[in-house]
Amino acid sequence: MADEGDILTDLNLDQPAPNGADNLPSAGIITQYIKDMSVENPNAPAVYQWQEQPQIDLQFNIGAERVNDEVHEVELKINLTAKTAQGNAYLIELSYCGLVGIRNVPDDQAHAFLFAEAPRLLFPFARAIVADAVRDAGFPPLMMDPIDFNGLYVQQLQAKREREQAAAGGDEAAAPEGNA
Repeated sequence: MADEGDILTDLNLDQPAPNGADNLPSAGIITQYIKDMSVENPNAPAVYQWQEQPQIDLQFNIGAERVNDEVHEVELKINLTAKTAQGNAYLIELSYCGLVGIRNVPDDQAHAFLFAEAPRLLFPFARAIVADAVRDAGFPPLMMDPIDFNGLYVQQLQAKREREQAAAGGDEAAAPEGNA
């Protein structure tokens, strides 16, 4: 049995305001869906006789658009091209979206959720759709490796800061430290 004050019974959860105001931060996926998808197999049926292993070009793009004050649409775009010397084996373009609800979250944290955490949550589903589409086009399923969206987000922020510093003549970051 749990004792009083035990970690299992004393979670110290903040209770909602007595007036019923919902002032606790919350963020989560409301729904997810395929917004647009294209699968092309331009050289069928000849492509199935090709012996050369295709070169895979896989590109990602993440976007977020405000739907209303508390809902954003996060879009994970995946463009996949498989090429050989004979031509394109297949092309897949997927726009996979999620409606994300965010309430009472500071803007910097909301931005991180929209561009790092939400894509991380959407990716496994988009990955399965791409694998099925490649298989349904008559090829072995393509299993994309997991992506560190949080790491990519941090890299993008650092690159943006560096560009802004360079544009502003930001030599202060390269200034020598210590006593001269």
